[in-house]
Amino acid sequence: MNTDAAGLGRARAFGFVLPALVLVGVFLIFPALWTIYLGLTDFRLTGLAAANPSLVGADNYLTALGDERFHTSLWLTVQFVLGSAVIGQAGLGFAIAWALRNRTGPVKRTVEGLVLLAWILPSSVVAFLWIALLDRDQGTLNAFLHTPGFAWLLDHPMASIIVFNTWRGTAFSMMLYGAALENVPPSHLETARLAGASTFQQLRDVVFPRITGHMLTNLLLISLWTFNDFTSFQITAGGPEGRSEILPVYIYNVAVSGGRLGFGAAVSFLVLLINLVLALVYLRLLRGRRGVAT
Repeated sequence: MNTDAAGLGRARAFGFVLPALVLVGVFLIFPALWTIYLGLTDFRLTGLAAANPSLVGADNYLTALGDERFHTSLWLTVQFVLGSAVIGQAGLGFAIAWALRNRTGPVKRTVEGLVLLAWILPSSVVAFLWIALLDRDQGTLNAFLHTPGFAWLLDHPMASIIVFNTWRGTAFSMMLYGAALENVPPSHLETARLAGASTFQQLRDVVFPRITGHMLTNLLLISLWTFNDFTSFQITAGGPEGRSEILPVYIYNVAVSGGRLGFGAAVSFLVLLINLVLALVYLRLLRGRRGVAT
């Protein structure tokens, strides 16, 4: 009787999970397997290779690993992630959450609303606004700084998209850190303050040890999102001369604009492996932190 009931319970549980498994298989597993297969072929958008692609083995992967343009894009992506996610979004998000932790009323709601607005607006709208802001001839920033004719997107393309992505993605870090700071007992901060601890010492000795797990989780998520972000294409298209061609833009340029779908799929799989390594590093740090805490 108990065995039948347990079997029925497992069947019902599987029935509830089955739709999710189907969605994961259709939208994640199958595309991943298809990308791996395409990366082993010379499939193209046009020509004979489009009608009859042939297997080329690891040639696409070897070509990508030896491609100077791929190396440059990878290095630009590292700069993009470190600048806009690890330093920009995480740092600014924590600063805002820390500044608003004890505030109530319209000031807090207004600041949080403005930060969230940048996050929830469609990427095409945000990109258009930043192009208008940074325009060389009639841009708002040049008018404000009295620097007519300064070409922000041409002279400083990487800095422009780093600041843009920081502004756009800070909301998530702000909300996560805001929730994490609620777990820090105010009495501990008050005790540290009465003992003469500076703000930096309070953060180092009281706050950070209690929210390390939240910090690592935030860094993992925003790093992966930023590593695969394509919004910058709408601002610079990877230019000028490839100086802002991060990996997602590089894949688009070689796969769609260049028509080399097989090569683009191989690069996509390499990016997937990089993301996997990045995630494993963060998870190992998080697991080690939990082990120390216990």
